[in-house]
Amino acid sequence: MENPQEYYKGSAPMAAAGARSMELRALPNDLAKQCEVIQGVLVHRDMAPWLYDLKLSEQQYADGNIRPVELMLKRIHELDDRPLTIARNPAHRMPTVCRHFSLLLTAILREHGIPARSRCGFGAYFNAGKFEDHWVTEYWNAKQSRWILVDAQMDPIQRKTFALKFDPLDVPRDAFIIAGDAWQRCRTGRGDPSKYGLSHINMAGMWFIAGNVVRDFASLNRIEALPWDVWGMMEMGDEALTDERKALLDKVAALTLAGDHALPEIRKLYESNERLRIPPMVYNVLRNAPESIAS
Repeated sequence: MENPQEYYKGSAPMAAAGARSMELRALPNDLAKQCEVIQGVLVHRDMAPWLYDLKLSEQQYADGNIRPVELMLKRIHELDDRPLTIARNPAHRMPTVCRHFSLLLTAILREHGIPARSRCGFGAYFNAGKFEDHWVTEYWNAKQSRWILVDAQMDPIQRKTFALKFDPLDVPRDAFIIAGDAWQRCRTGRGDPSKYGLSHINMAGMWFIAGNVVRDFASLNRIEALPWDVWGMMEMGDEALTDERKALLDKVAALTLAGDHALPEIRKLYESNERLRIPPMVYNVLRNAPESIAS
């Protein structure tokens, strides 16, 4: 088994830029500028109407279902074929969600030889007292010898709107709660599961946290699903969480927080358990249909 830094520098289907790899390698070798590039080509589709004064068409809204970075870049250039370093008007950016901001930064960092991975969990900085479904990027800072969380979605408009009190290039671990941490907090009574979910659709609970634990686990195996992709043991409702499932999720959550030494066990469990491993076809809840994970 290769070391974790090498593993998270390596190419993987979802974050691979394919024919556009050189385009990502040509971007500035500066984290802040890389995030600015991303913010100039993507716009959060759910925030578009109230933060960017955009009324999205059905097709624009559907762009959020694109999974691989290679297809994201194709769509970005269909909307505006200028270089990525030229910020688009919000109306000509690709409408997406947090997962896409996270994945695109992950892809850029890997193309620059920096270990990176997308993390699924909950942001504490969107809605006071709530932990909202969210994704960020985690990269290895060799100089500081630590993994650092980055929220590439937080442009100046969002930083002002949500009154951020921290640098989005170094998100504190109590501002973004990795899904496994949320699971452990609520399992031990240190957290209230009704506070973890997605407020604007009125969904929360242990089942919601469990889904994000599985998504984060898959992401640590370099397969980054959409937030509404479901497979394996994912089911709505806390009643679906049997004792056996809770025990498995306890193990998964612990592994996602265990540190680099856990990578061999993470890989082994993912590959050996079909309830955790993403199959070729997943169920897109928003479209109410099965889809290829490669689409």
